[in-house]
Amino acid sequence: MASELIYRGPESQPVPDGYTPKPHKPWLSVIRPIRYLLREQRVVFLFAGIAIASLIFALLPSSRTGSLNYTNTAIYDSYLPTESTQSQVVAHRMIYQNGVGFGSFNSGGKIPLGLKRKGLRIVVTGGAGFVGSHLVDRLIARGDSVIVVDNFFTGRKENVMHHFGNPRFELIRHDVVEPLLLEVDQIYHLACPASPVHYKYNPVKTIKTNVVGTLNMLGLAKRVGARFLLTSTSEVYGDPLEHPQKETYWGNVNPIGVRSCYDEGKRTAETLTMDYHRGAGVEVRIARIFNTYGPRMCIDDGRVVSNFVAQALRKEPLTVYGDGKQTRSFQFVSDLVEGLMRLMEGEHVGPFNLGNPGEFTMLELAKVVQETIDPNAQIEHRPNTEDDPHKRKPDISRAKELLGWEPKVALRKGLPMMVQDFRQRIFGDHKEDSSKVTTA
Repeated sequence: MASELIYRGPESQPVPDGYTPKPHKPWLSVIRPIRYLLREQRVVFLFAGIAIASLIFALLPSSRTGSLNYTNTAIYDSYLPTESTQSQVVAHRMIYQNGVGFGSFNSGGKIPLGLKRKGLRIVVTGGAGFVGSHLVDRLIARGDSVIVVDNFFTGRKENVMHHFGNPRFELIRHDVVEPLLLEVDQIYHLACPASPVHYKYNPVKTIKTNVVGTLNMLGLAKRVGARFLLTSTSEVYGDPLEHPQKETYWGNVNPIGVRSCYDEGKRTAETLTMDYHRGAGVEVRIARIFNTYGPRMCIDDGRVVSNFVAQALRKEPLTVYGDGKQTRSFQFVSDLVEGLMRLMEGEHVGPFNLGNPGEFTMLELAKVVQETIDPNAQIEHRPNTEDDPHKRKPDISRAKELLGWEPKVALRKGLPMMVQDFRQRIFGDHKEDSSKVTTA
């Protein structure tokens, strides 16, 4: 039988592990940064740097800021005639660089550190046109960066050339019927010919601009999260059966008339704007603009104020269509720009009527032009145009209540500013043409 060897020596003792973990100290993550700051006088240097930076910023020249209050005297000064186009551009540049002129703001003194308003990046379609160029002036003066998009069908480079060289101004020649990709905070959509002469010239193009152009700009607003403002028109009311016209009135529009490309185009643009607002959550604003006048209007665009002023300056008879008893209301362009900016910055979608409730017949307007330019100007009656509205007067009670806006410039005060601008452009062009003929 096999024997089994058994080891009966002393039993081996377990060898203890040489590493013992240290107990967790939860306050160590707080103590370490404090120790770091207390070493080598780091706290002293930190506060010294803050004090020096605060002193530097306090001694820097204060930036111009203020409310949307408009200085009408400065408008008048900015349209004083100059000897040449070049000197006019220099004058405009001096006006805006010094913070004085059309759309300047009241100085608010020094701005407390950290409270300076951040400039927005804004696109203005149709920004080289009559209303658009004045809006651009105000936005630039406020400190925003502005991108003007215009195809120059009715817009003019001369309207914005005083901003050339400003790093916060960009100009893109582009038709809004084609898509455009930009990164912006706000979109003012003004692009569309607004006078009968221009929108009747190519009615299909006009309605494409209103529909396809508005679709493209709404699509841009949706993609980049920008706030969108549509400049609609009082023409959505057609030949109104309600007087004065409120925003709740649906209108009386001929859908197949010669003006329908514009009237119905703007009505469709409003529909698209509200559908994007309800369906896609786009922030939108809608303004319905009534008759507006002022410097930079197209001289021969067929609108009654520009027609009368140009005809009186050229010693031609003032053309009154029909019996002259049809009425219109006329607002100065600075009042309109103020309303557009208040609407964009406000919290209400609209639509809002933006116009002057002061009502004039065509014969009364002709008399005001006679008093301002030439008391001997003759009045010539012609057959009325098709679908011409008989009455047009806005009810602006909603804009007064919700926007705190109402027009400030009376017709007899605003008209001389427009006359001075027209006189310079008409007779300046005439002199240039004469000199060319003489040279030839």
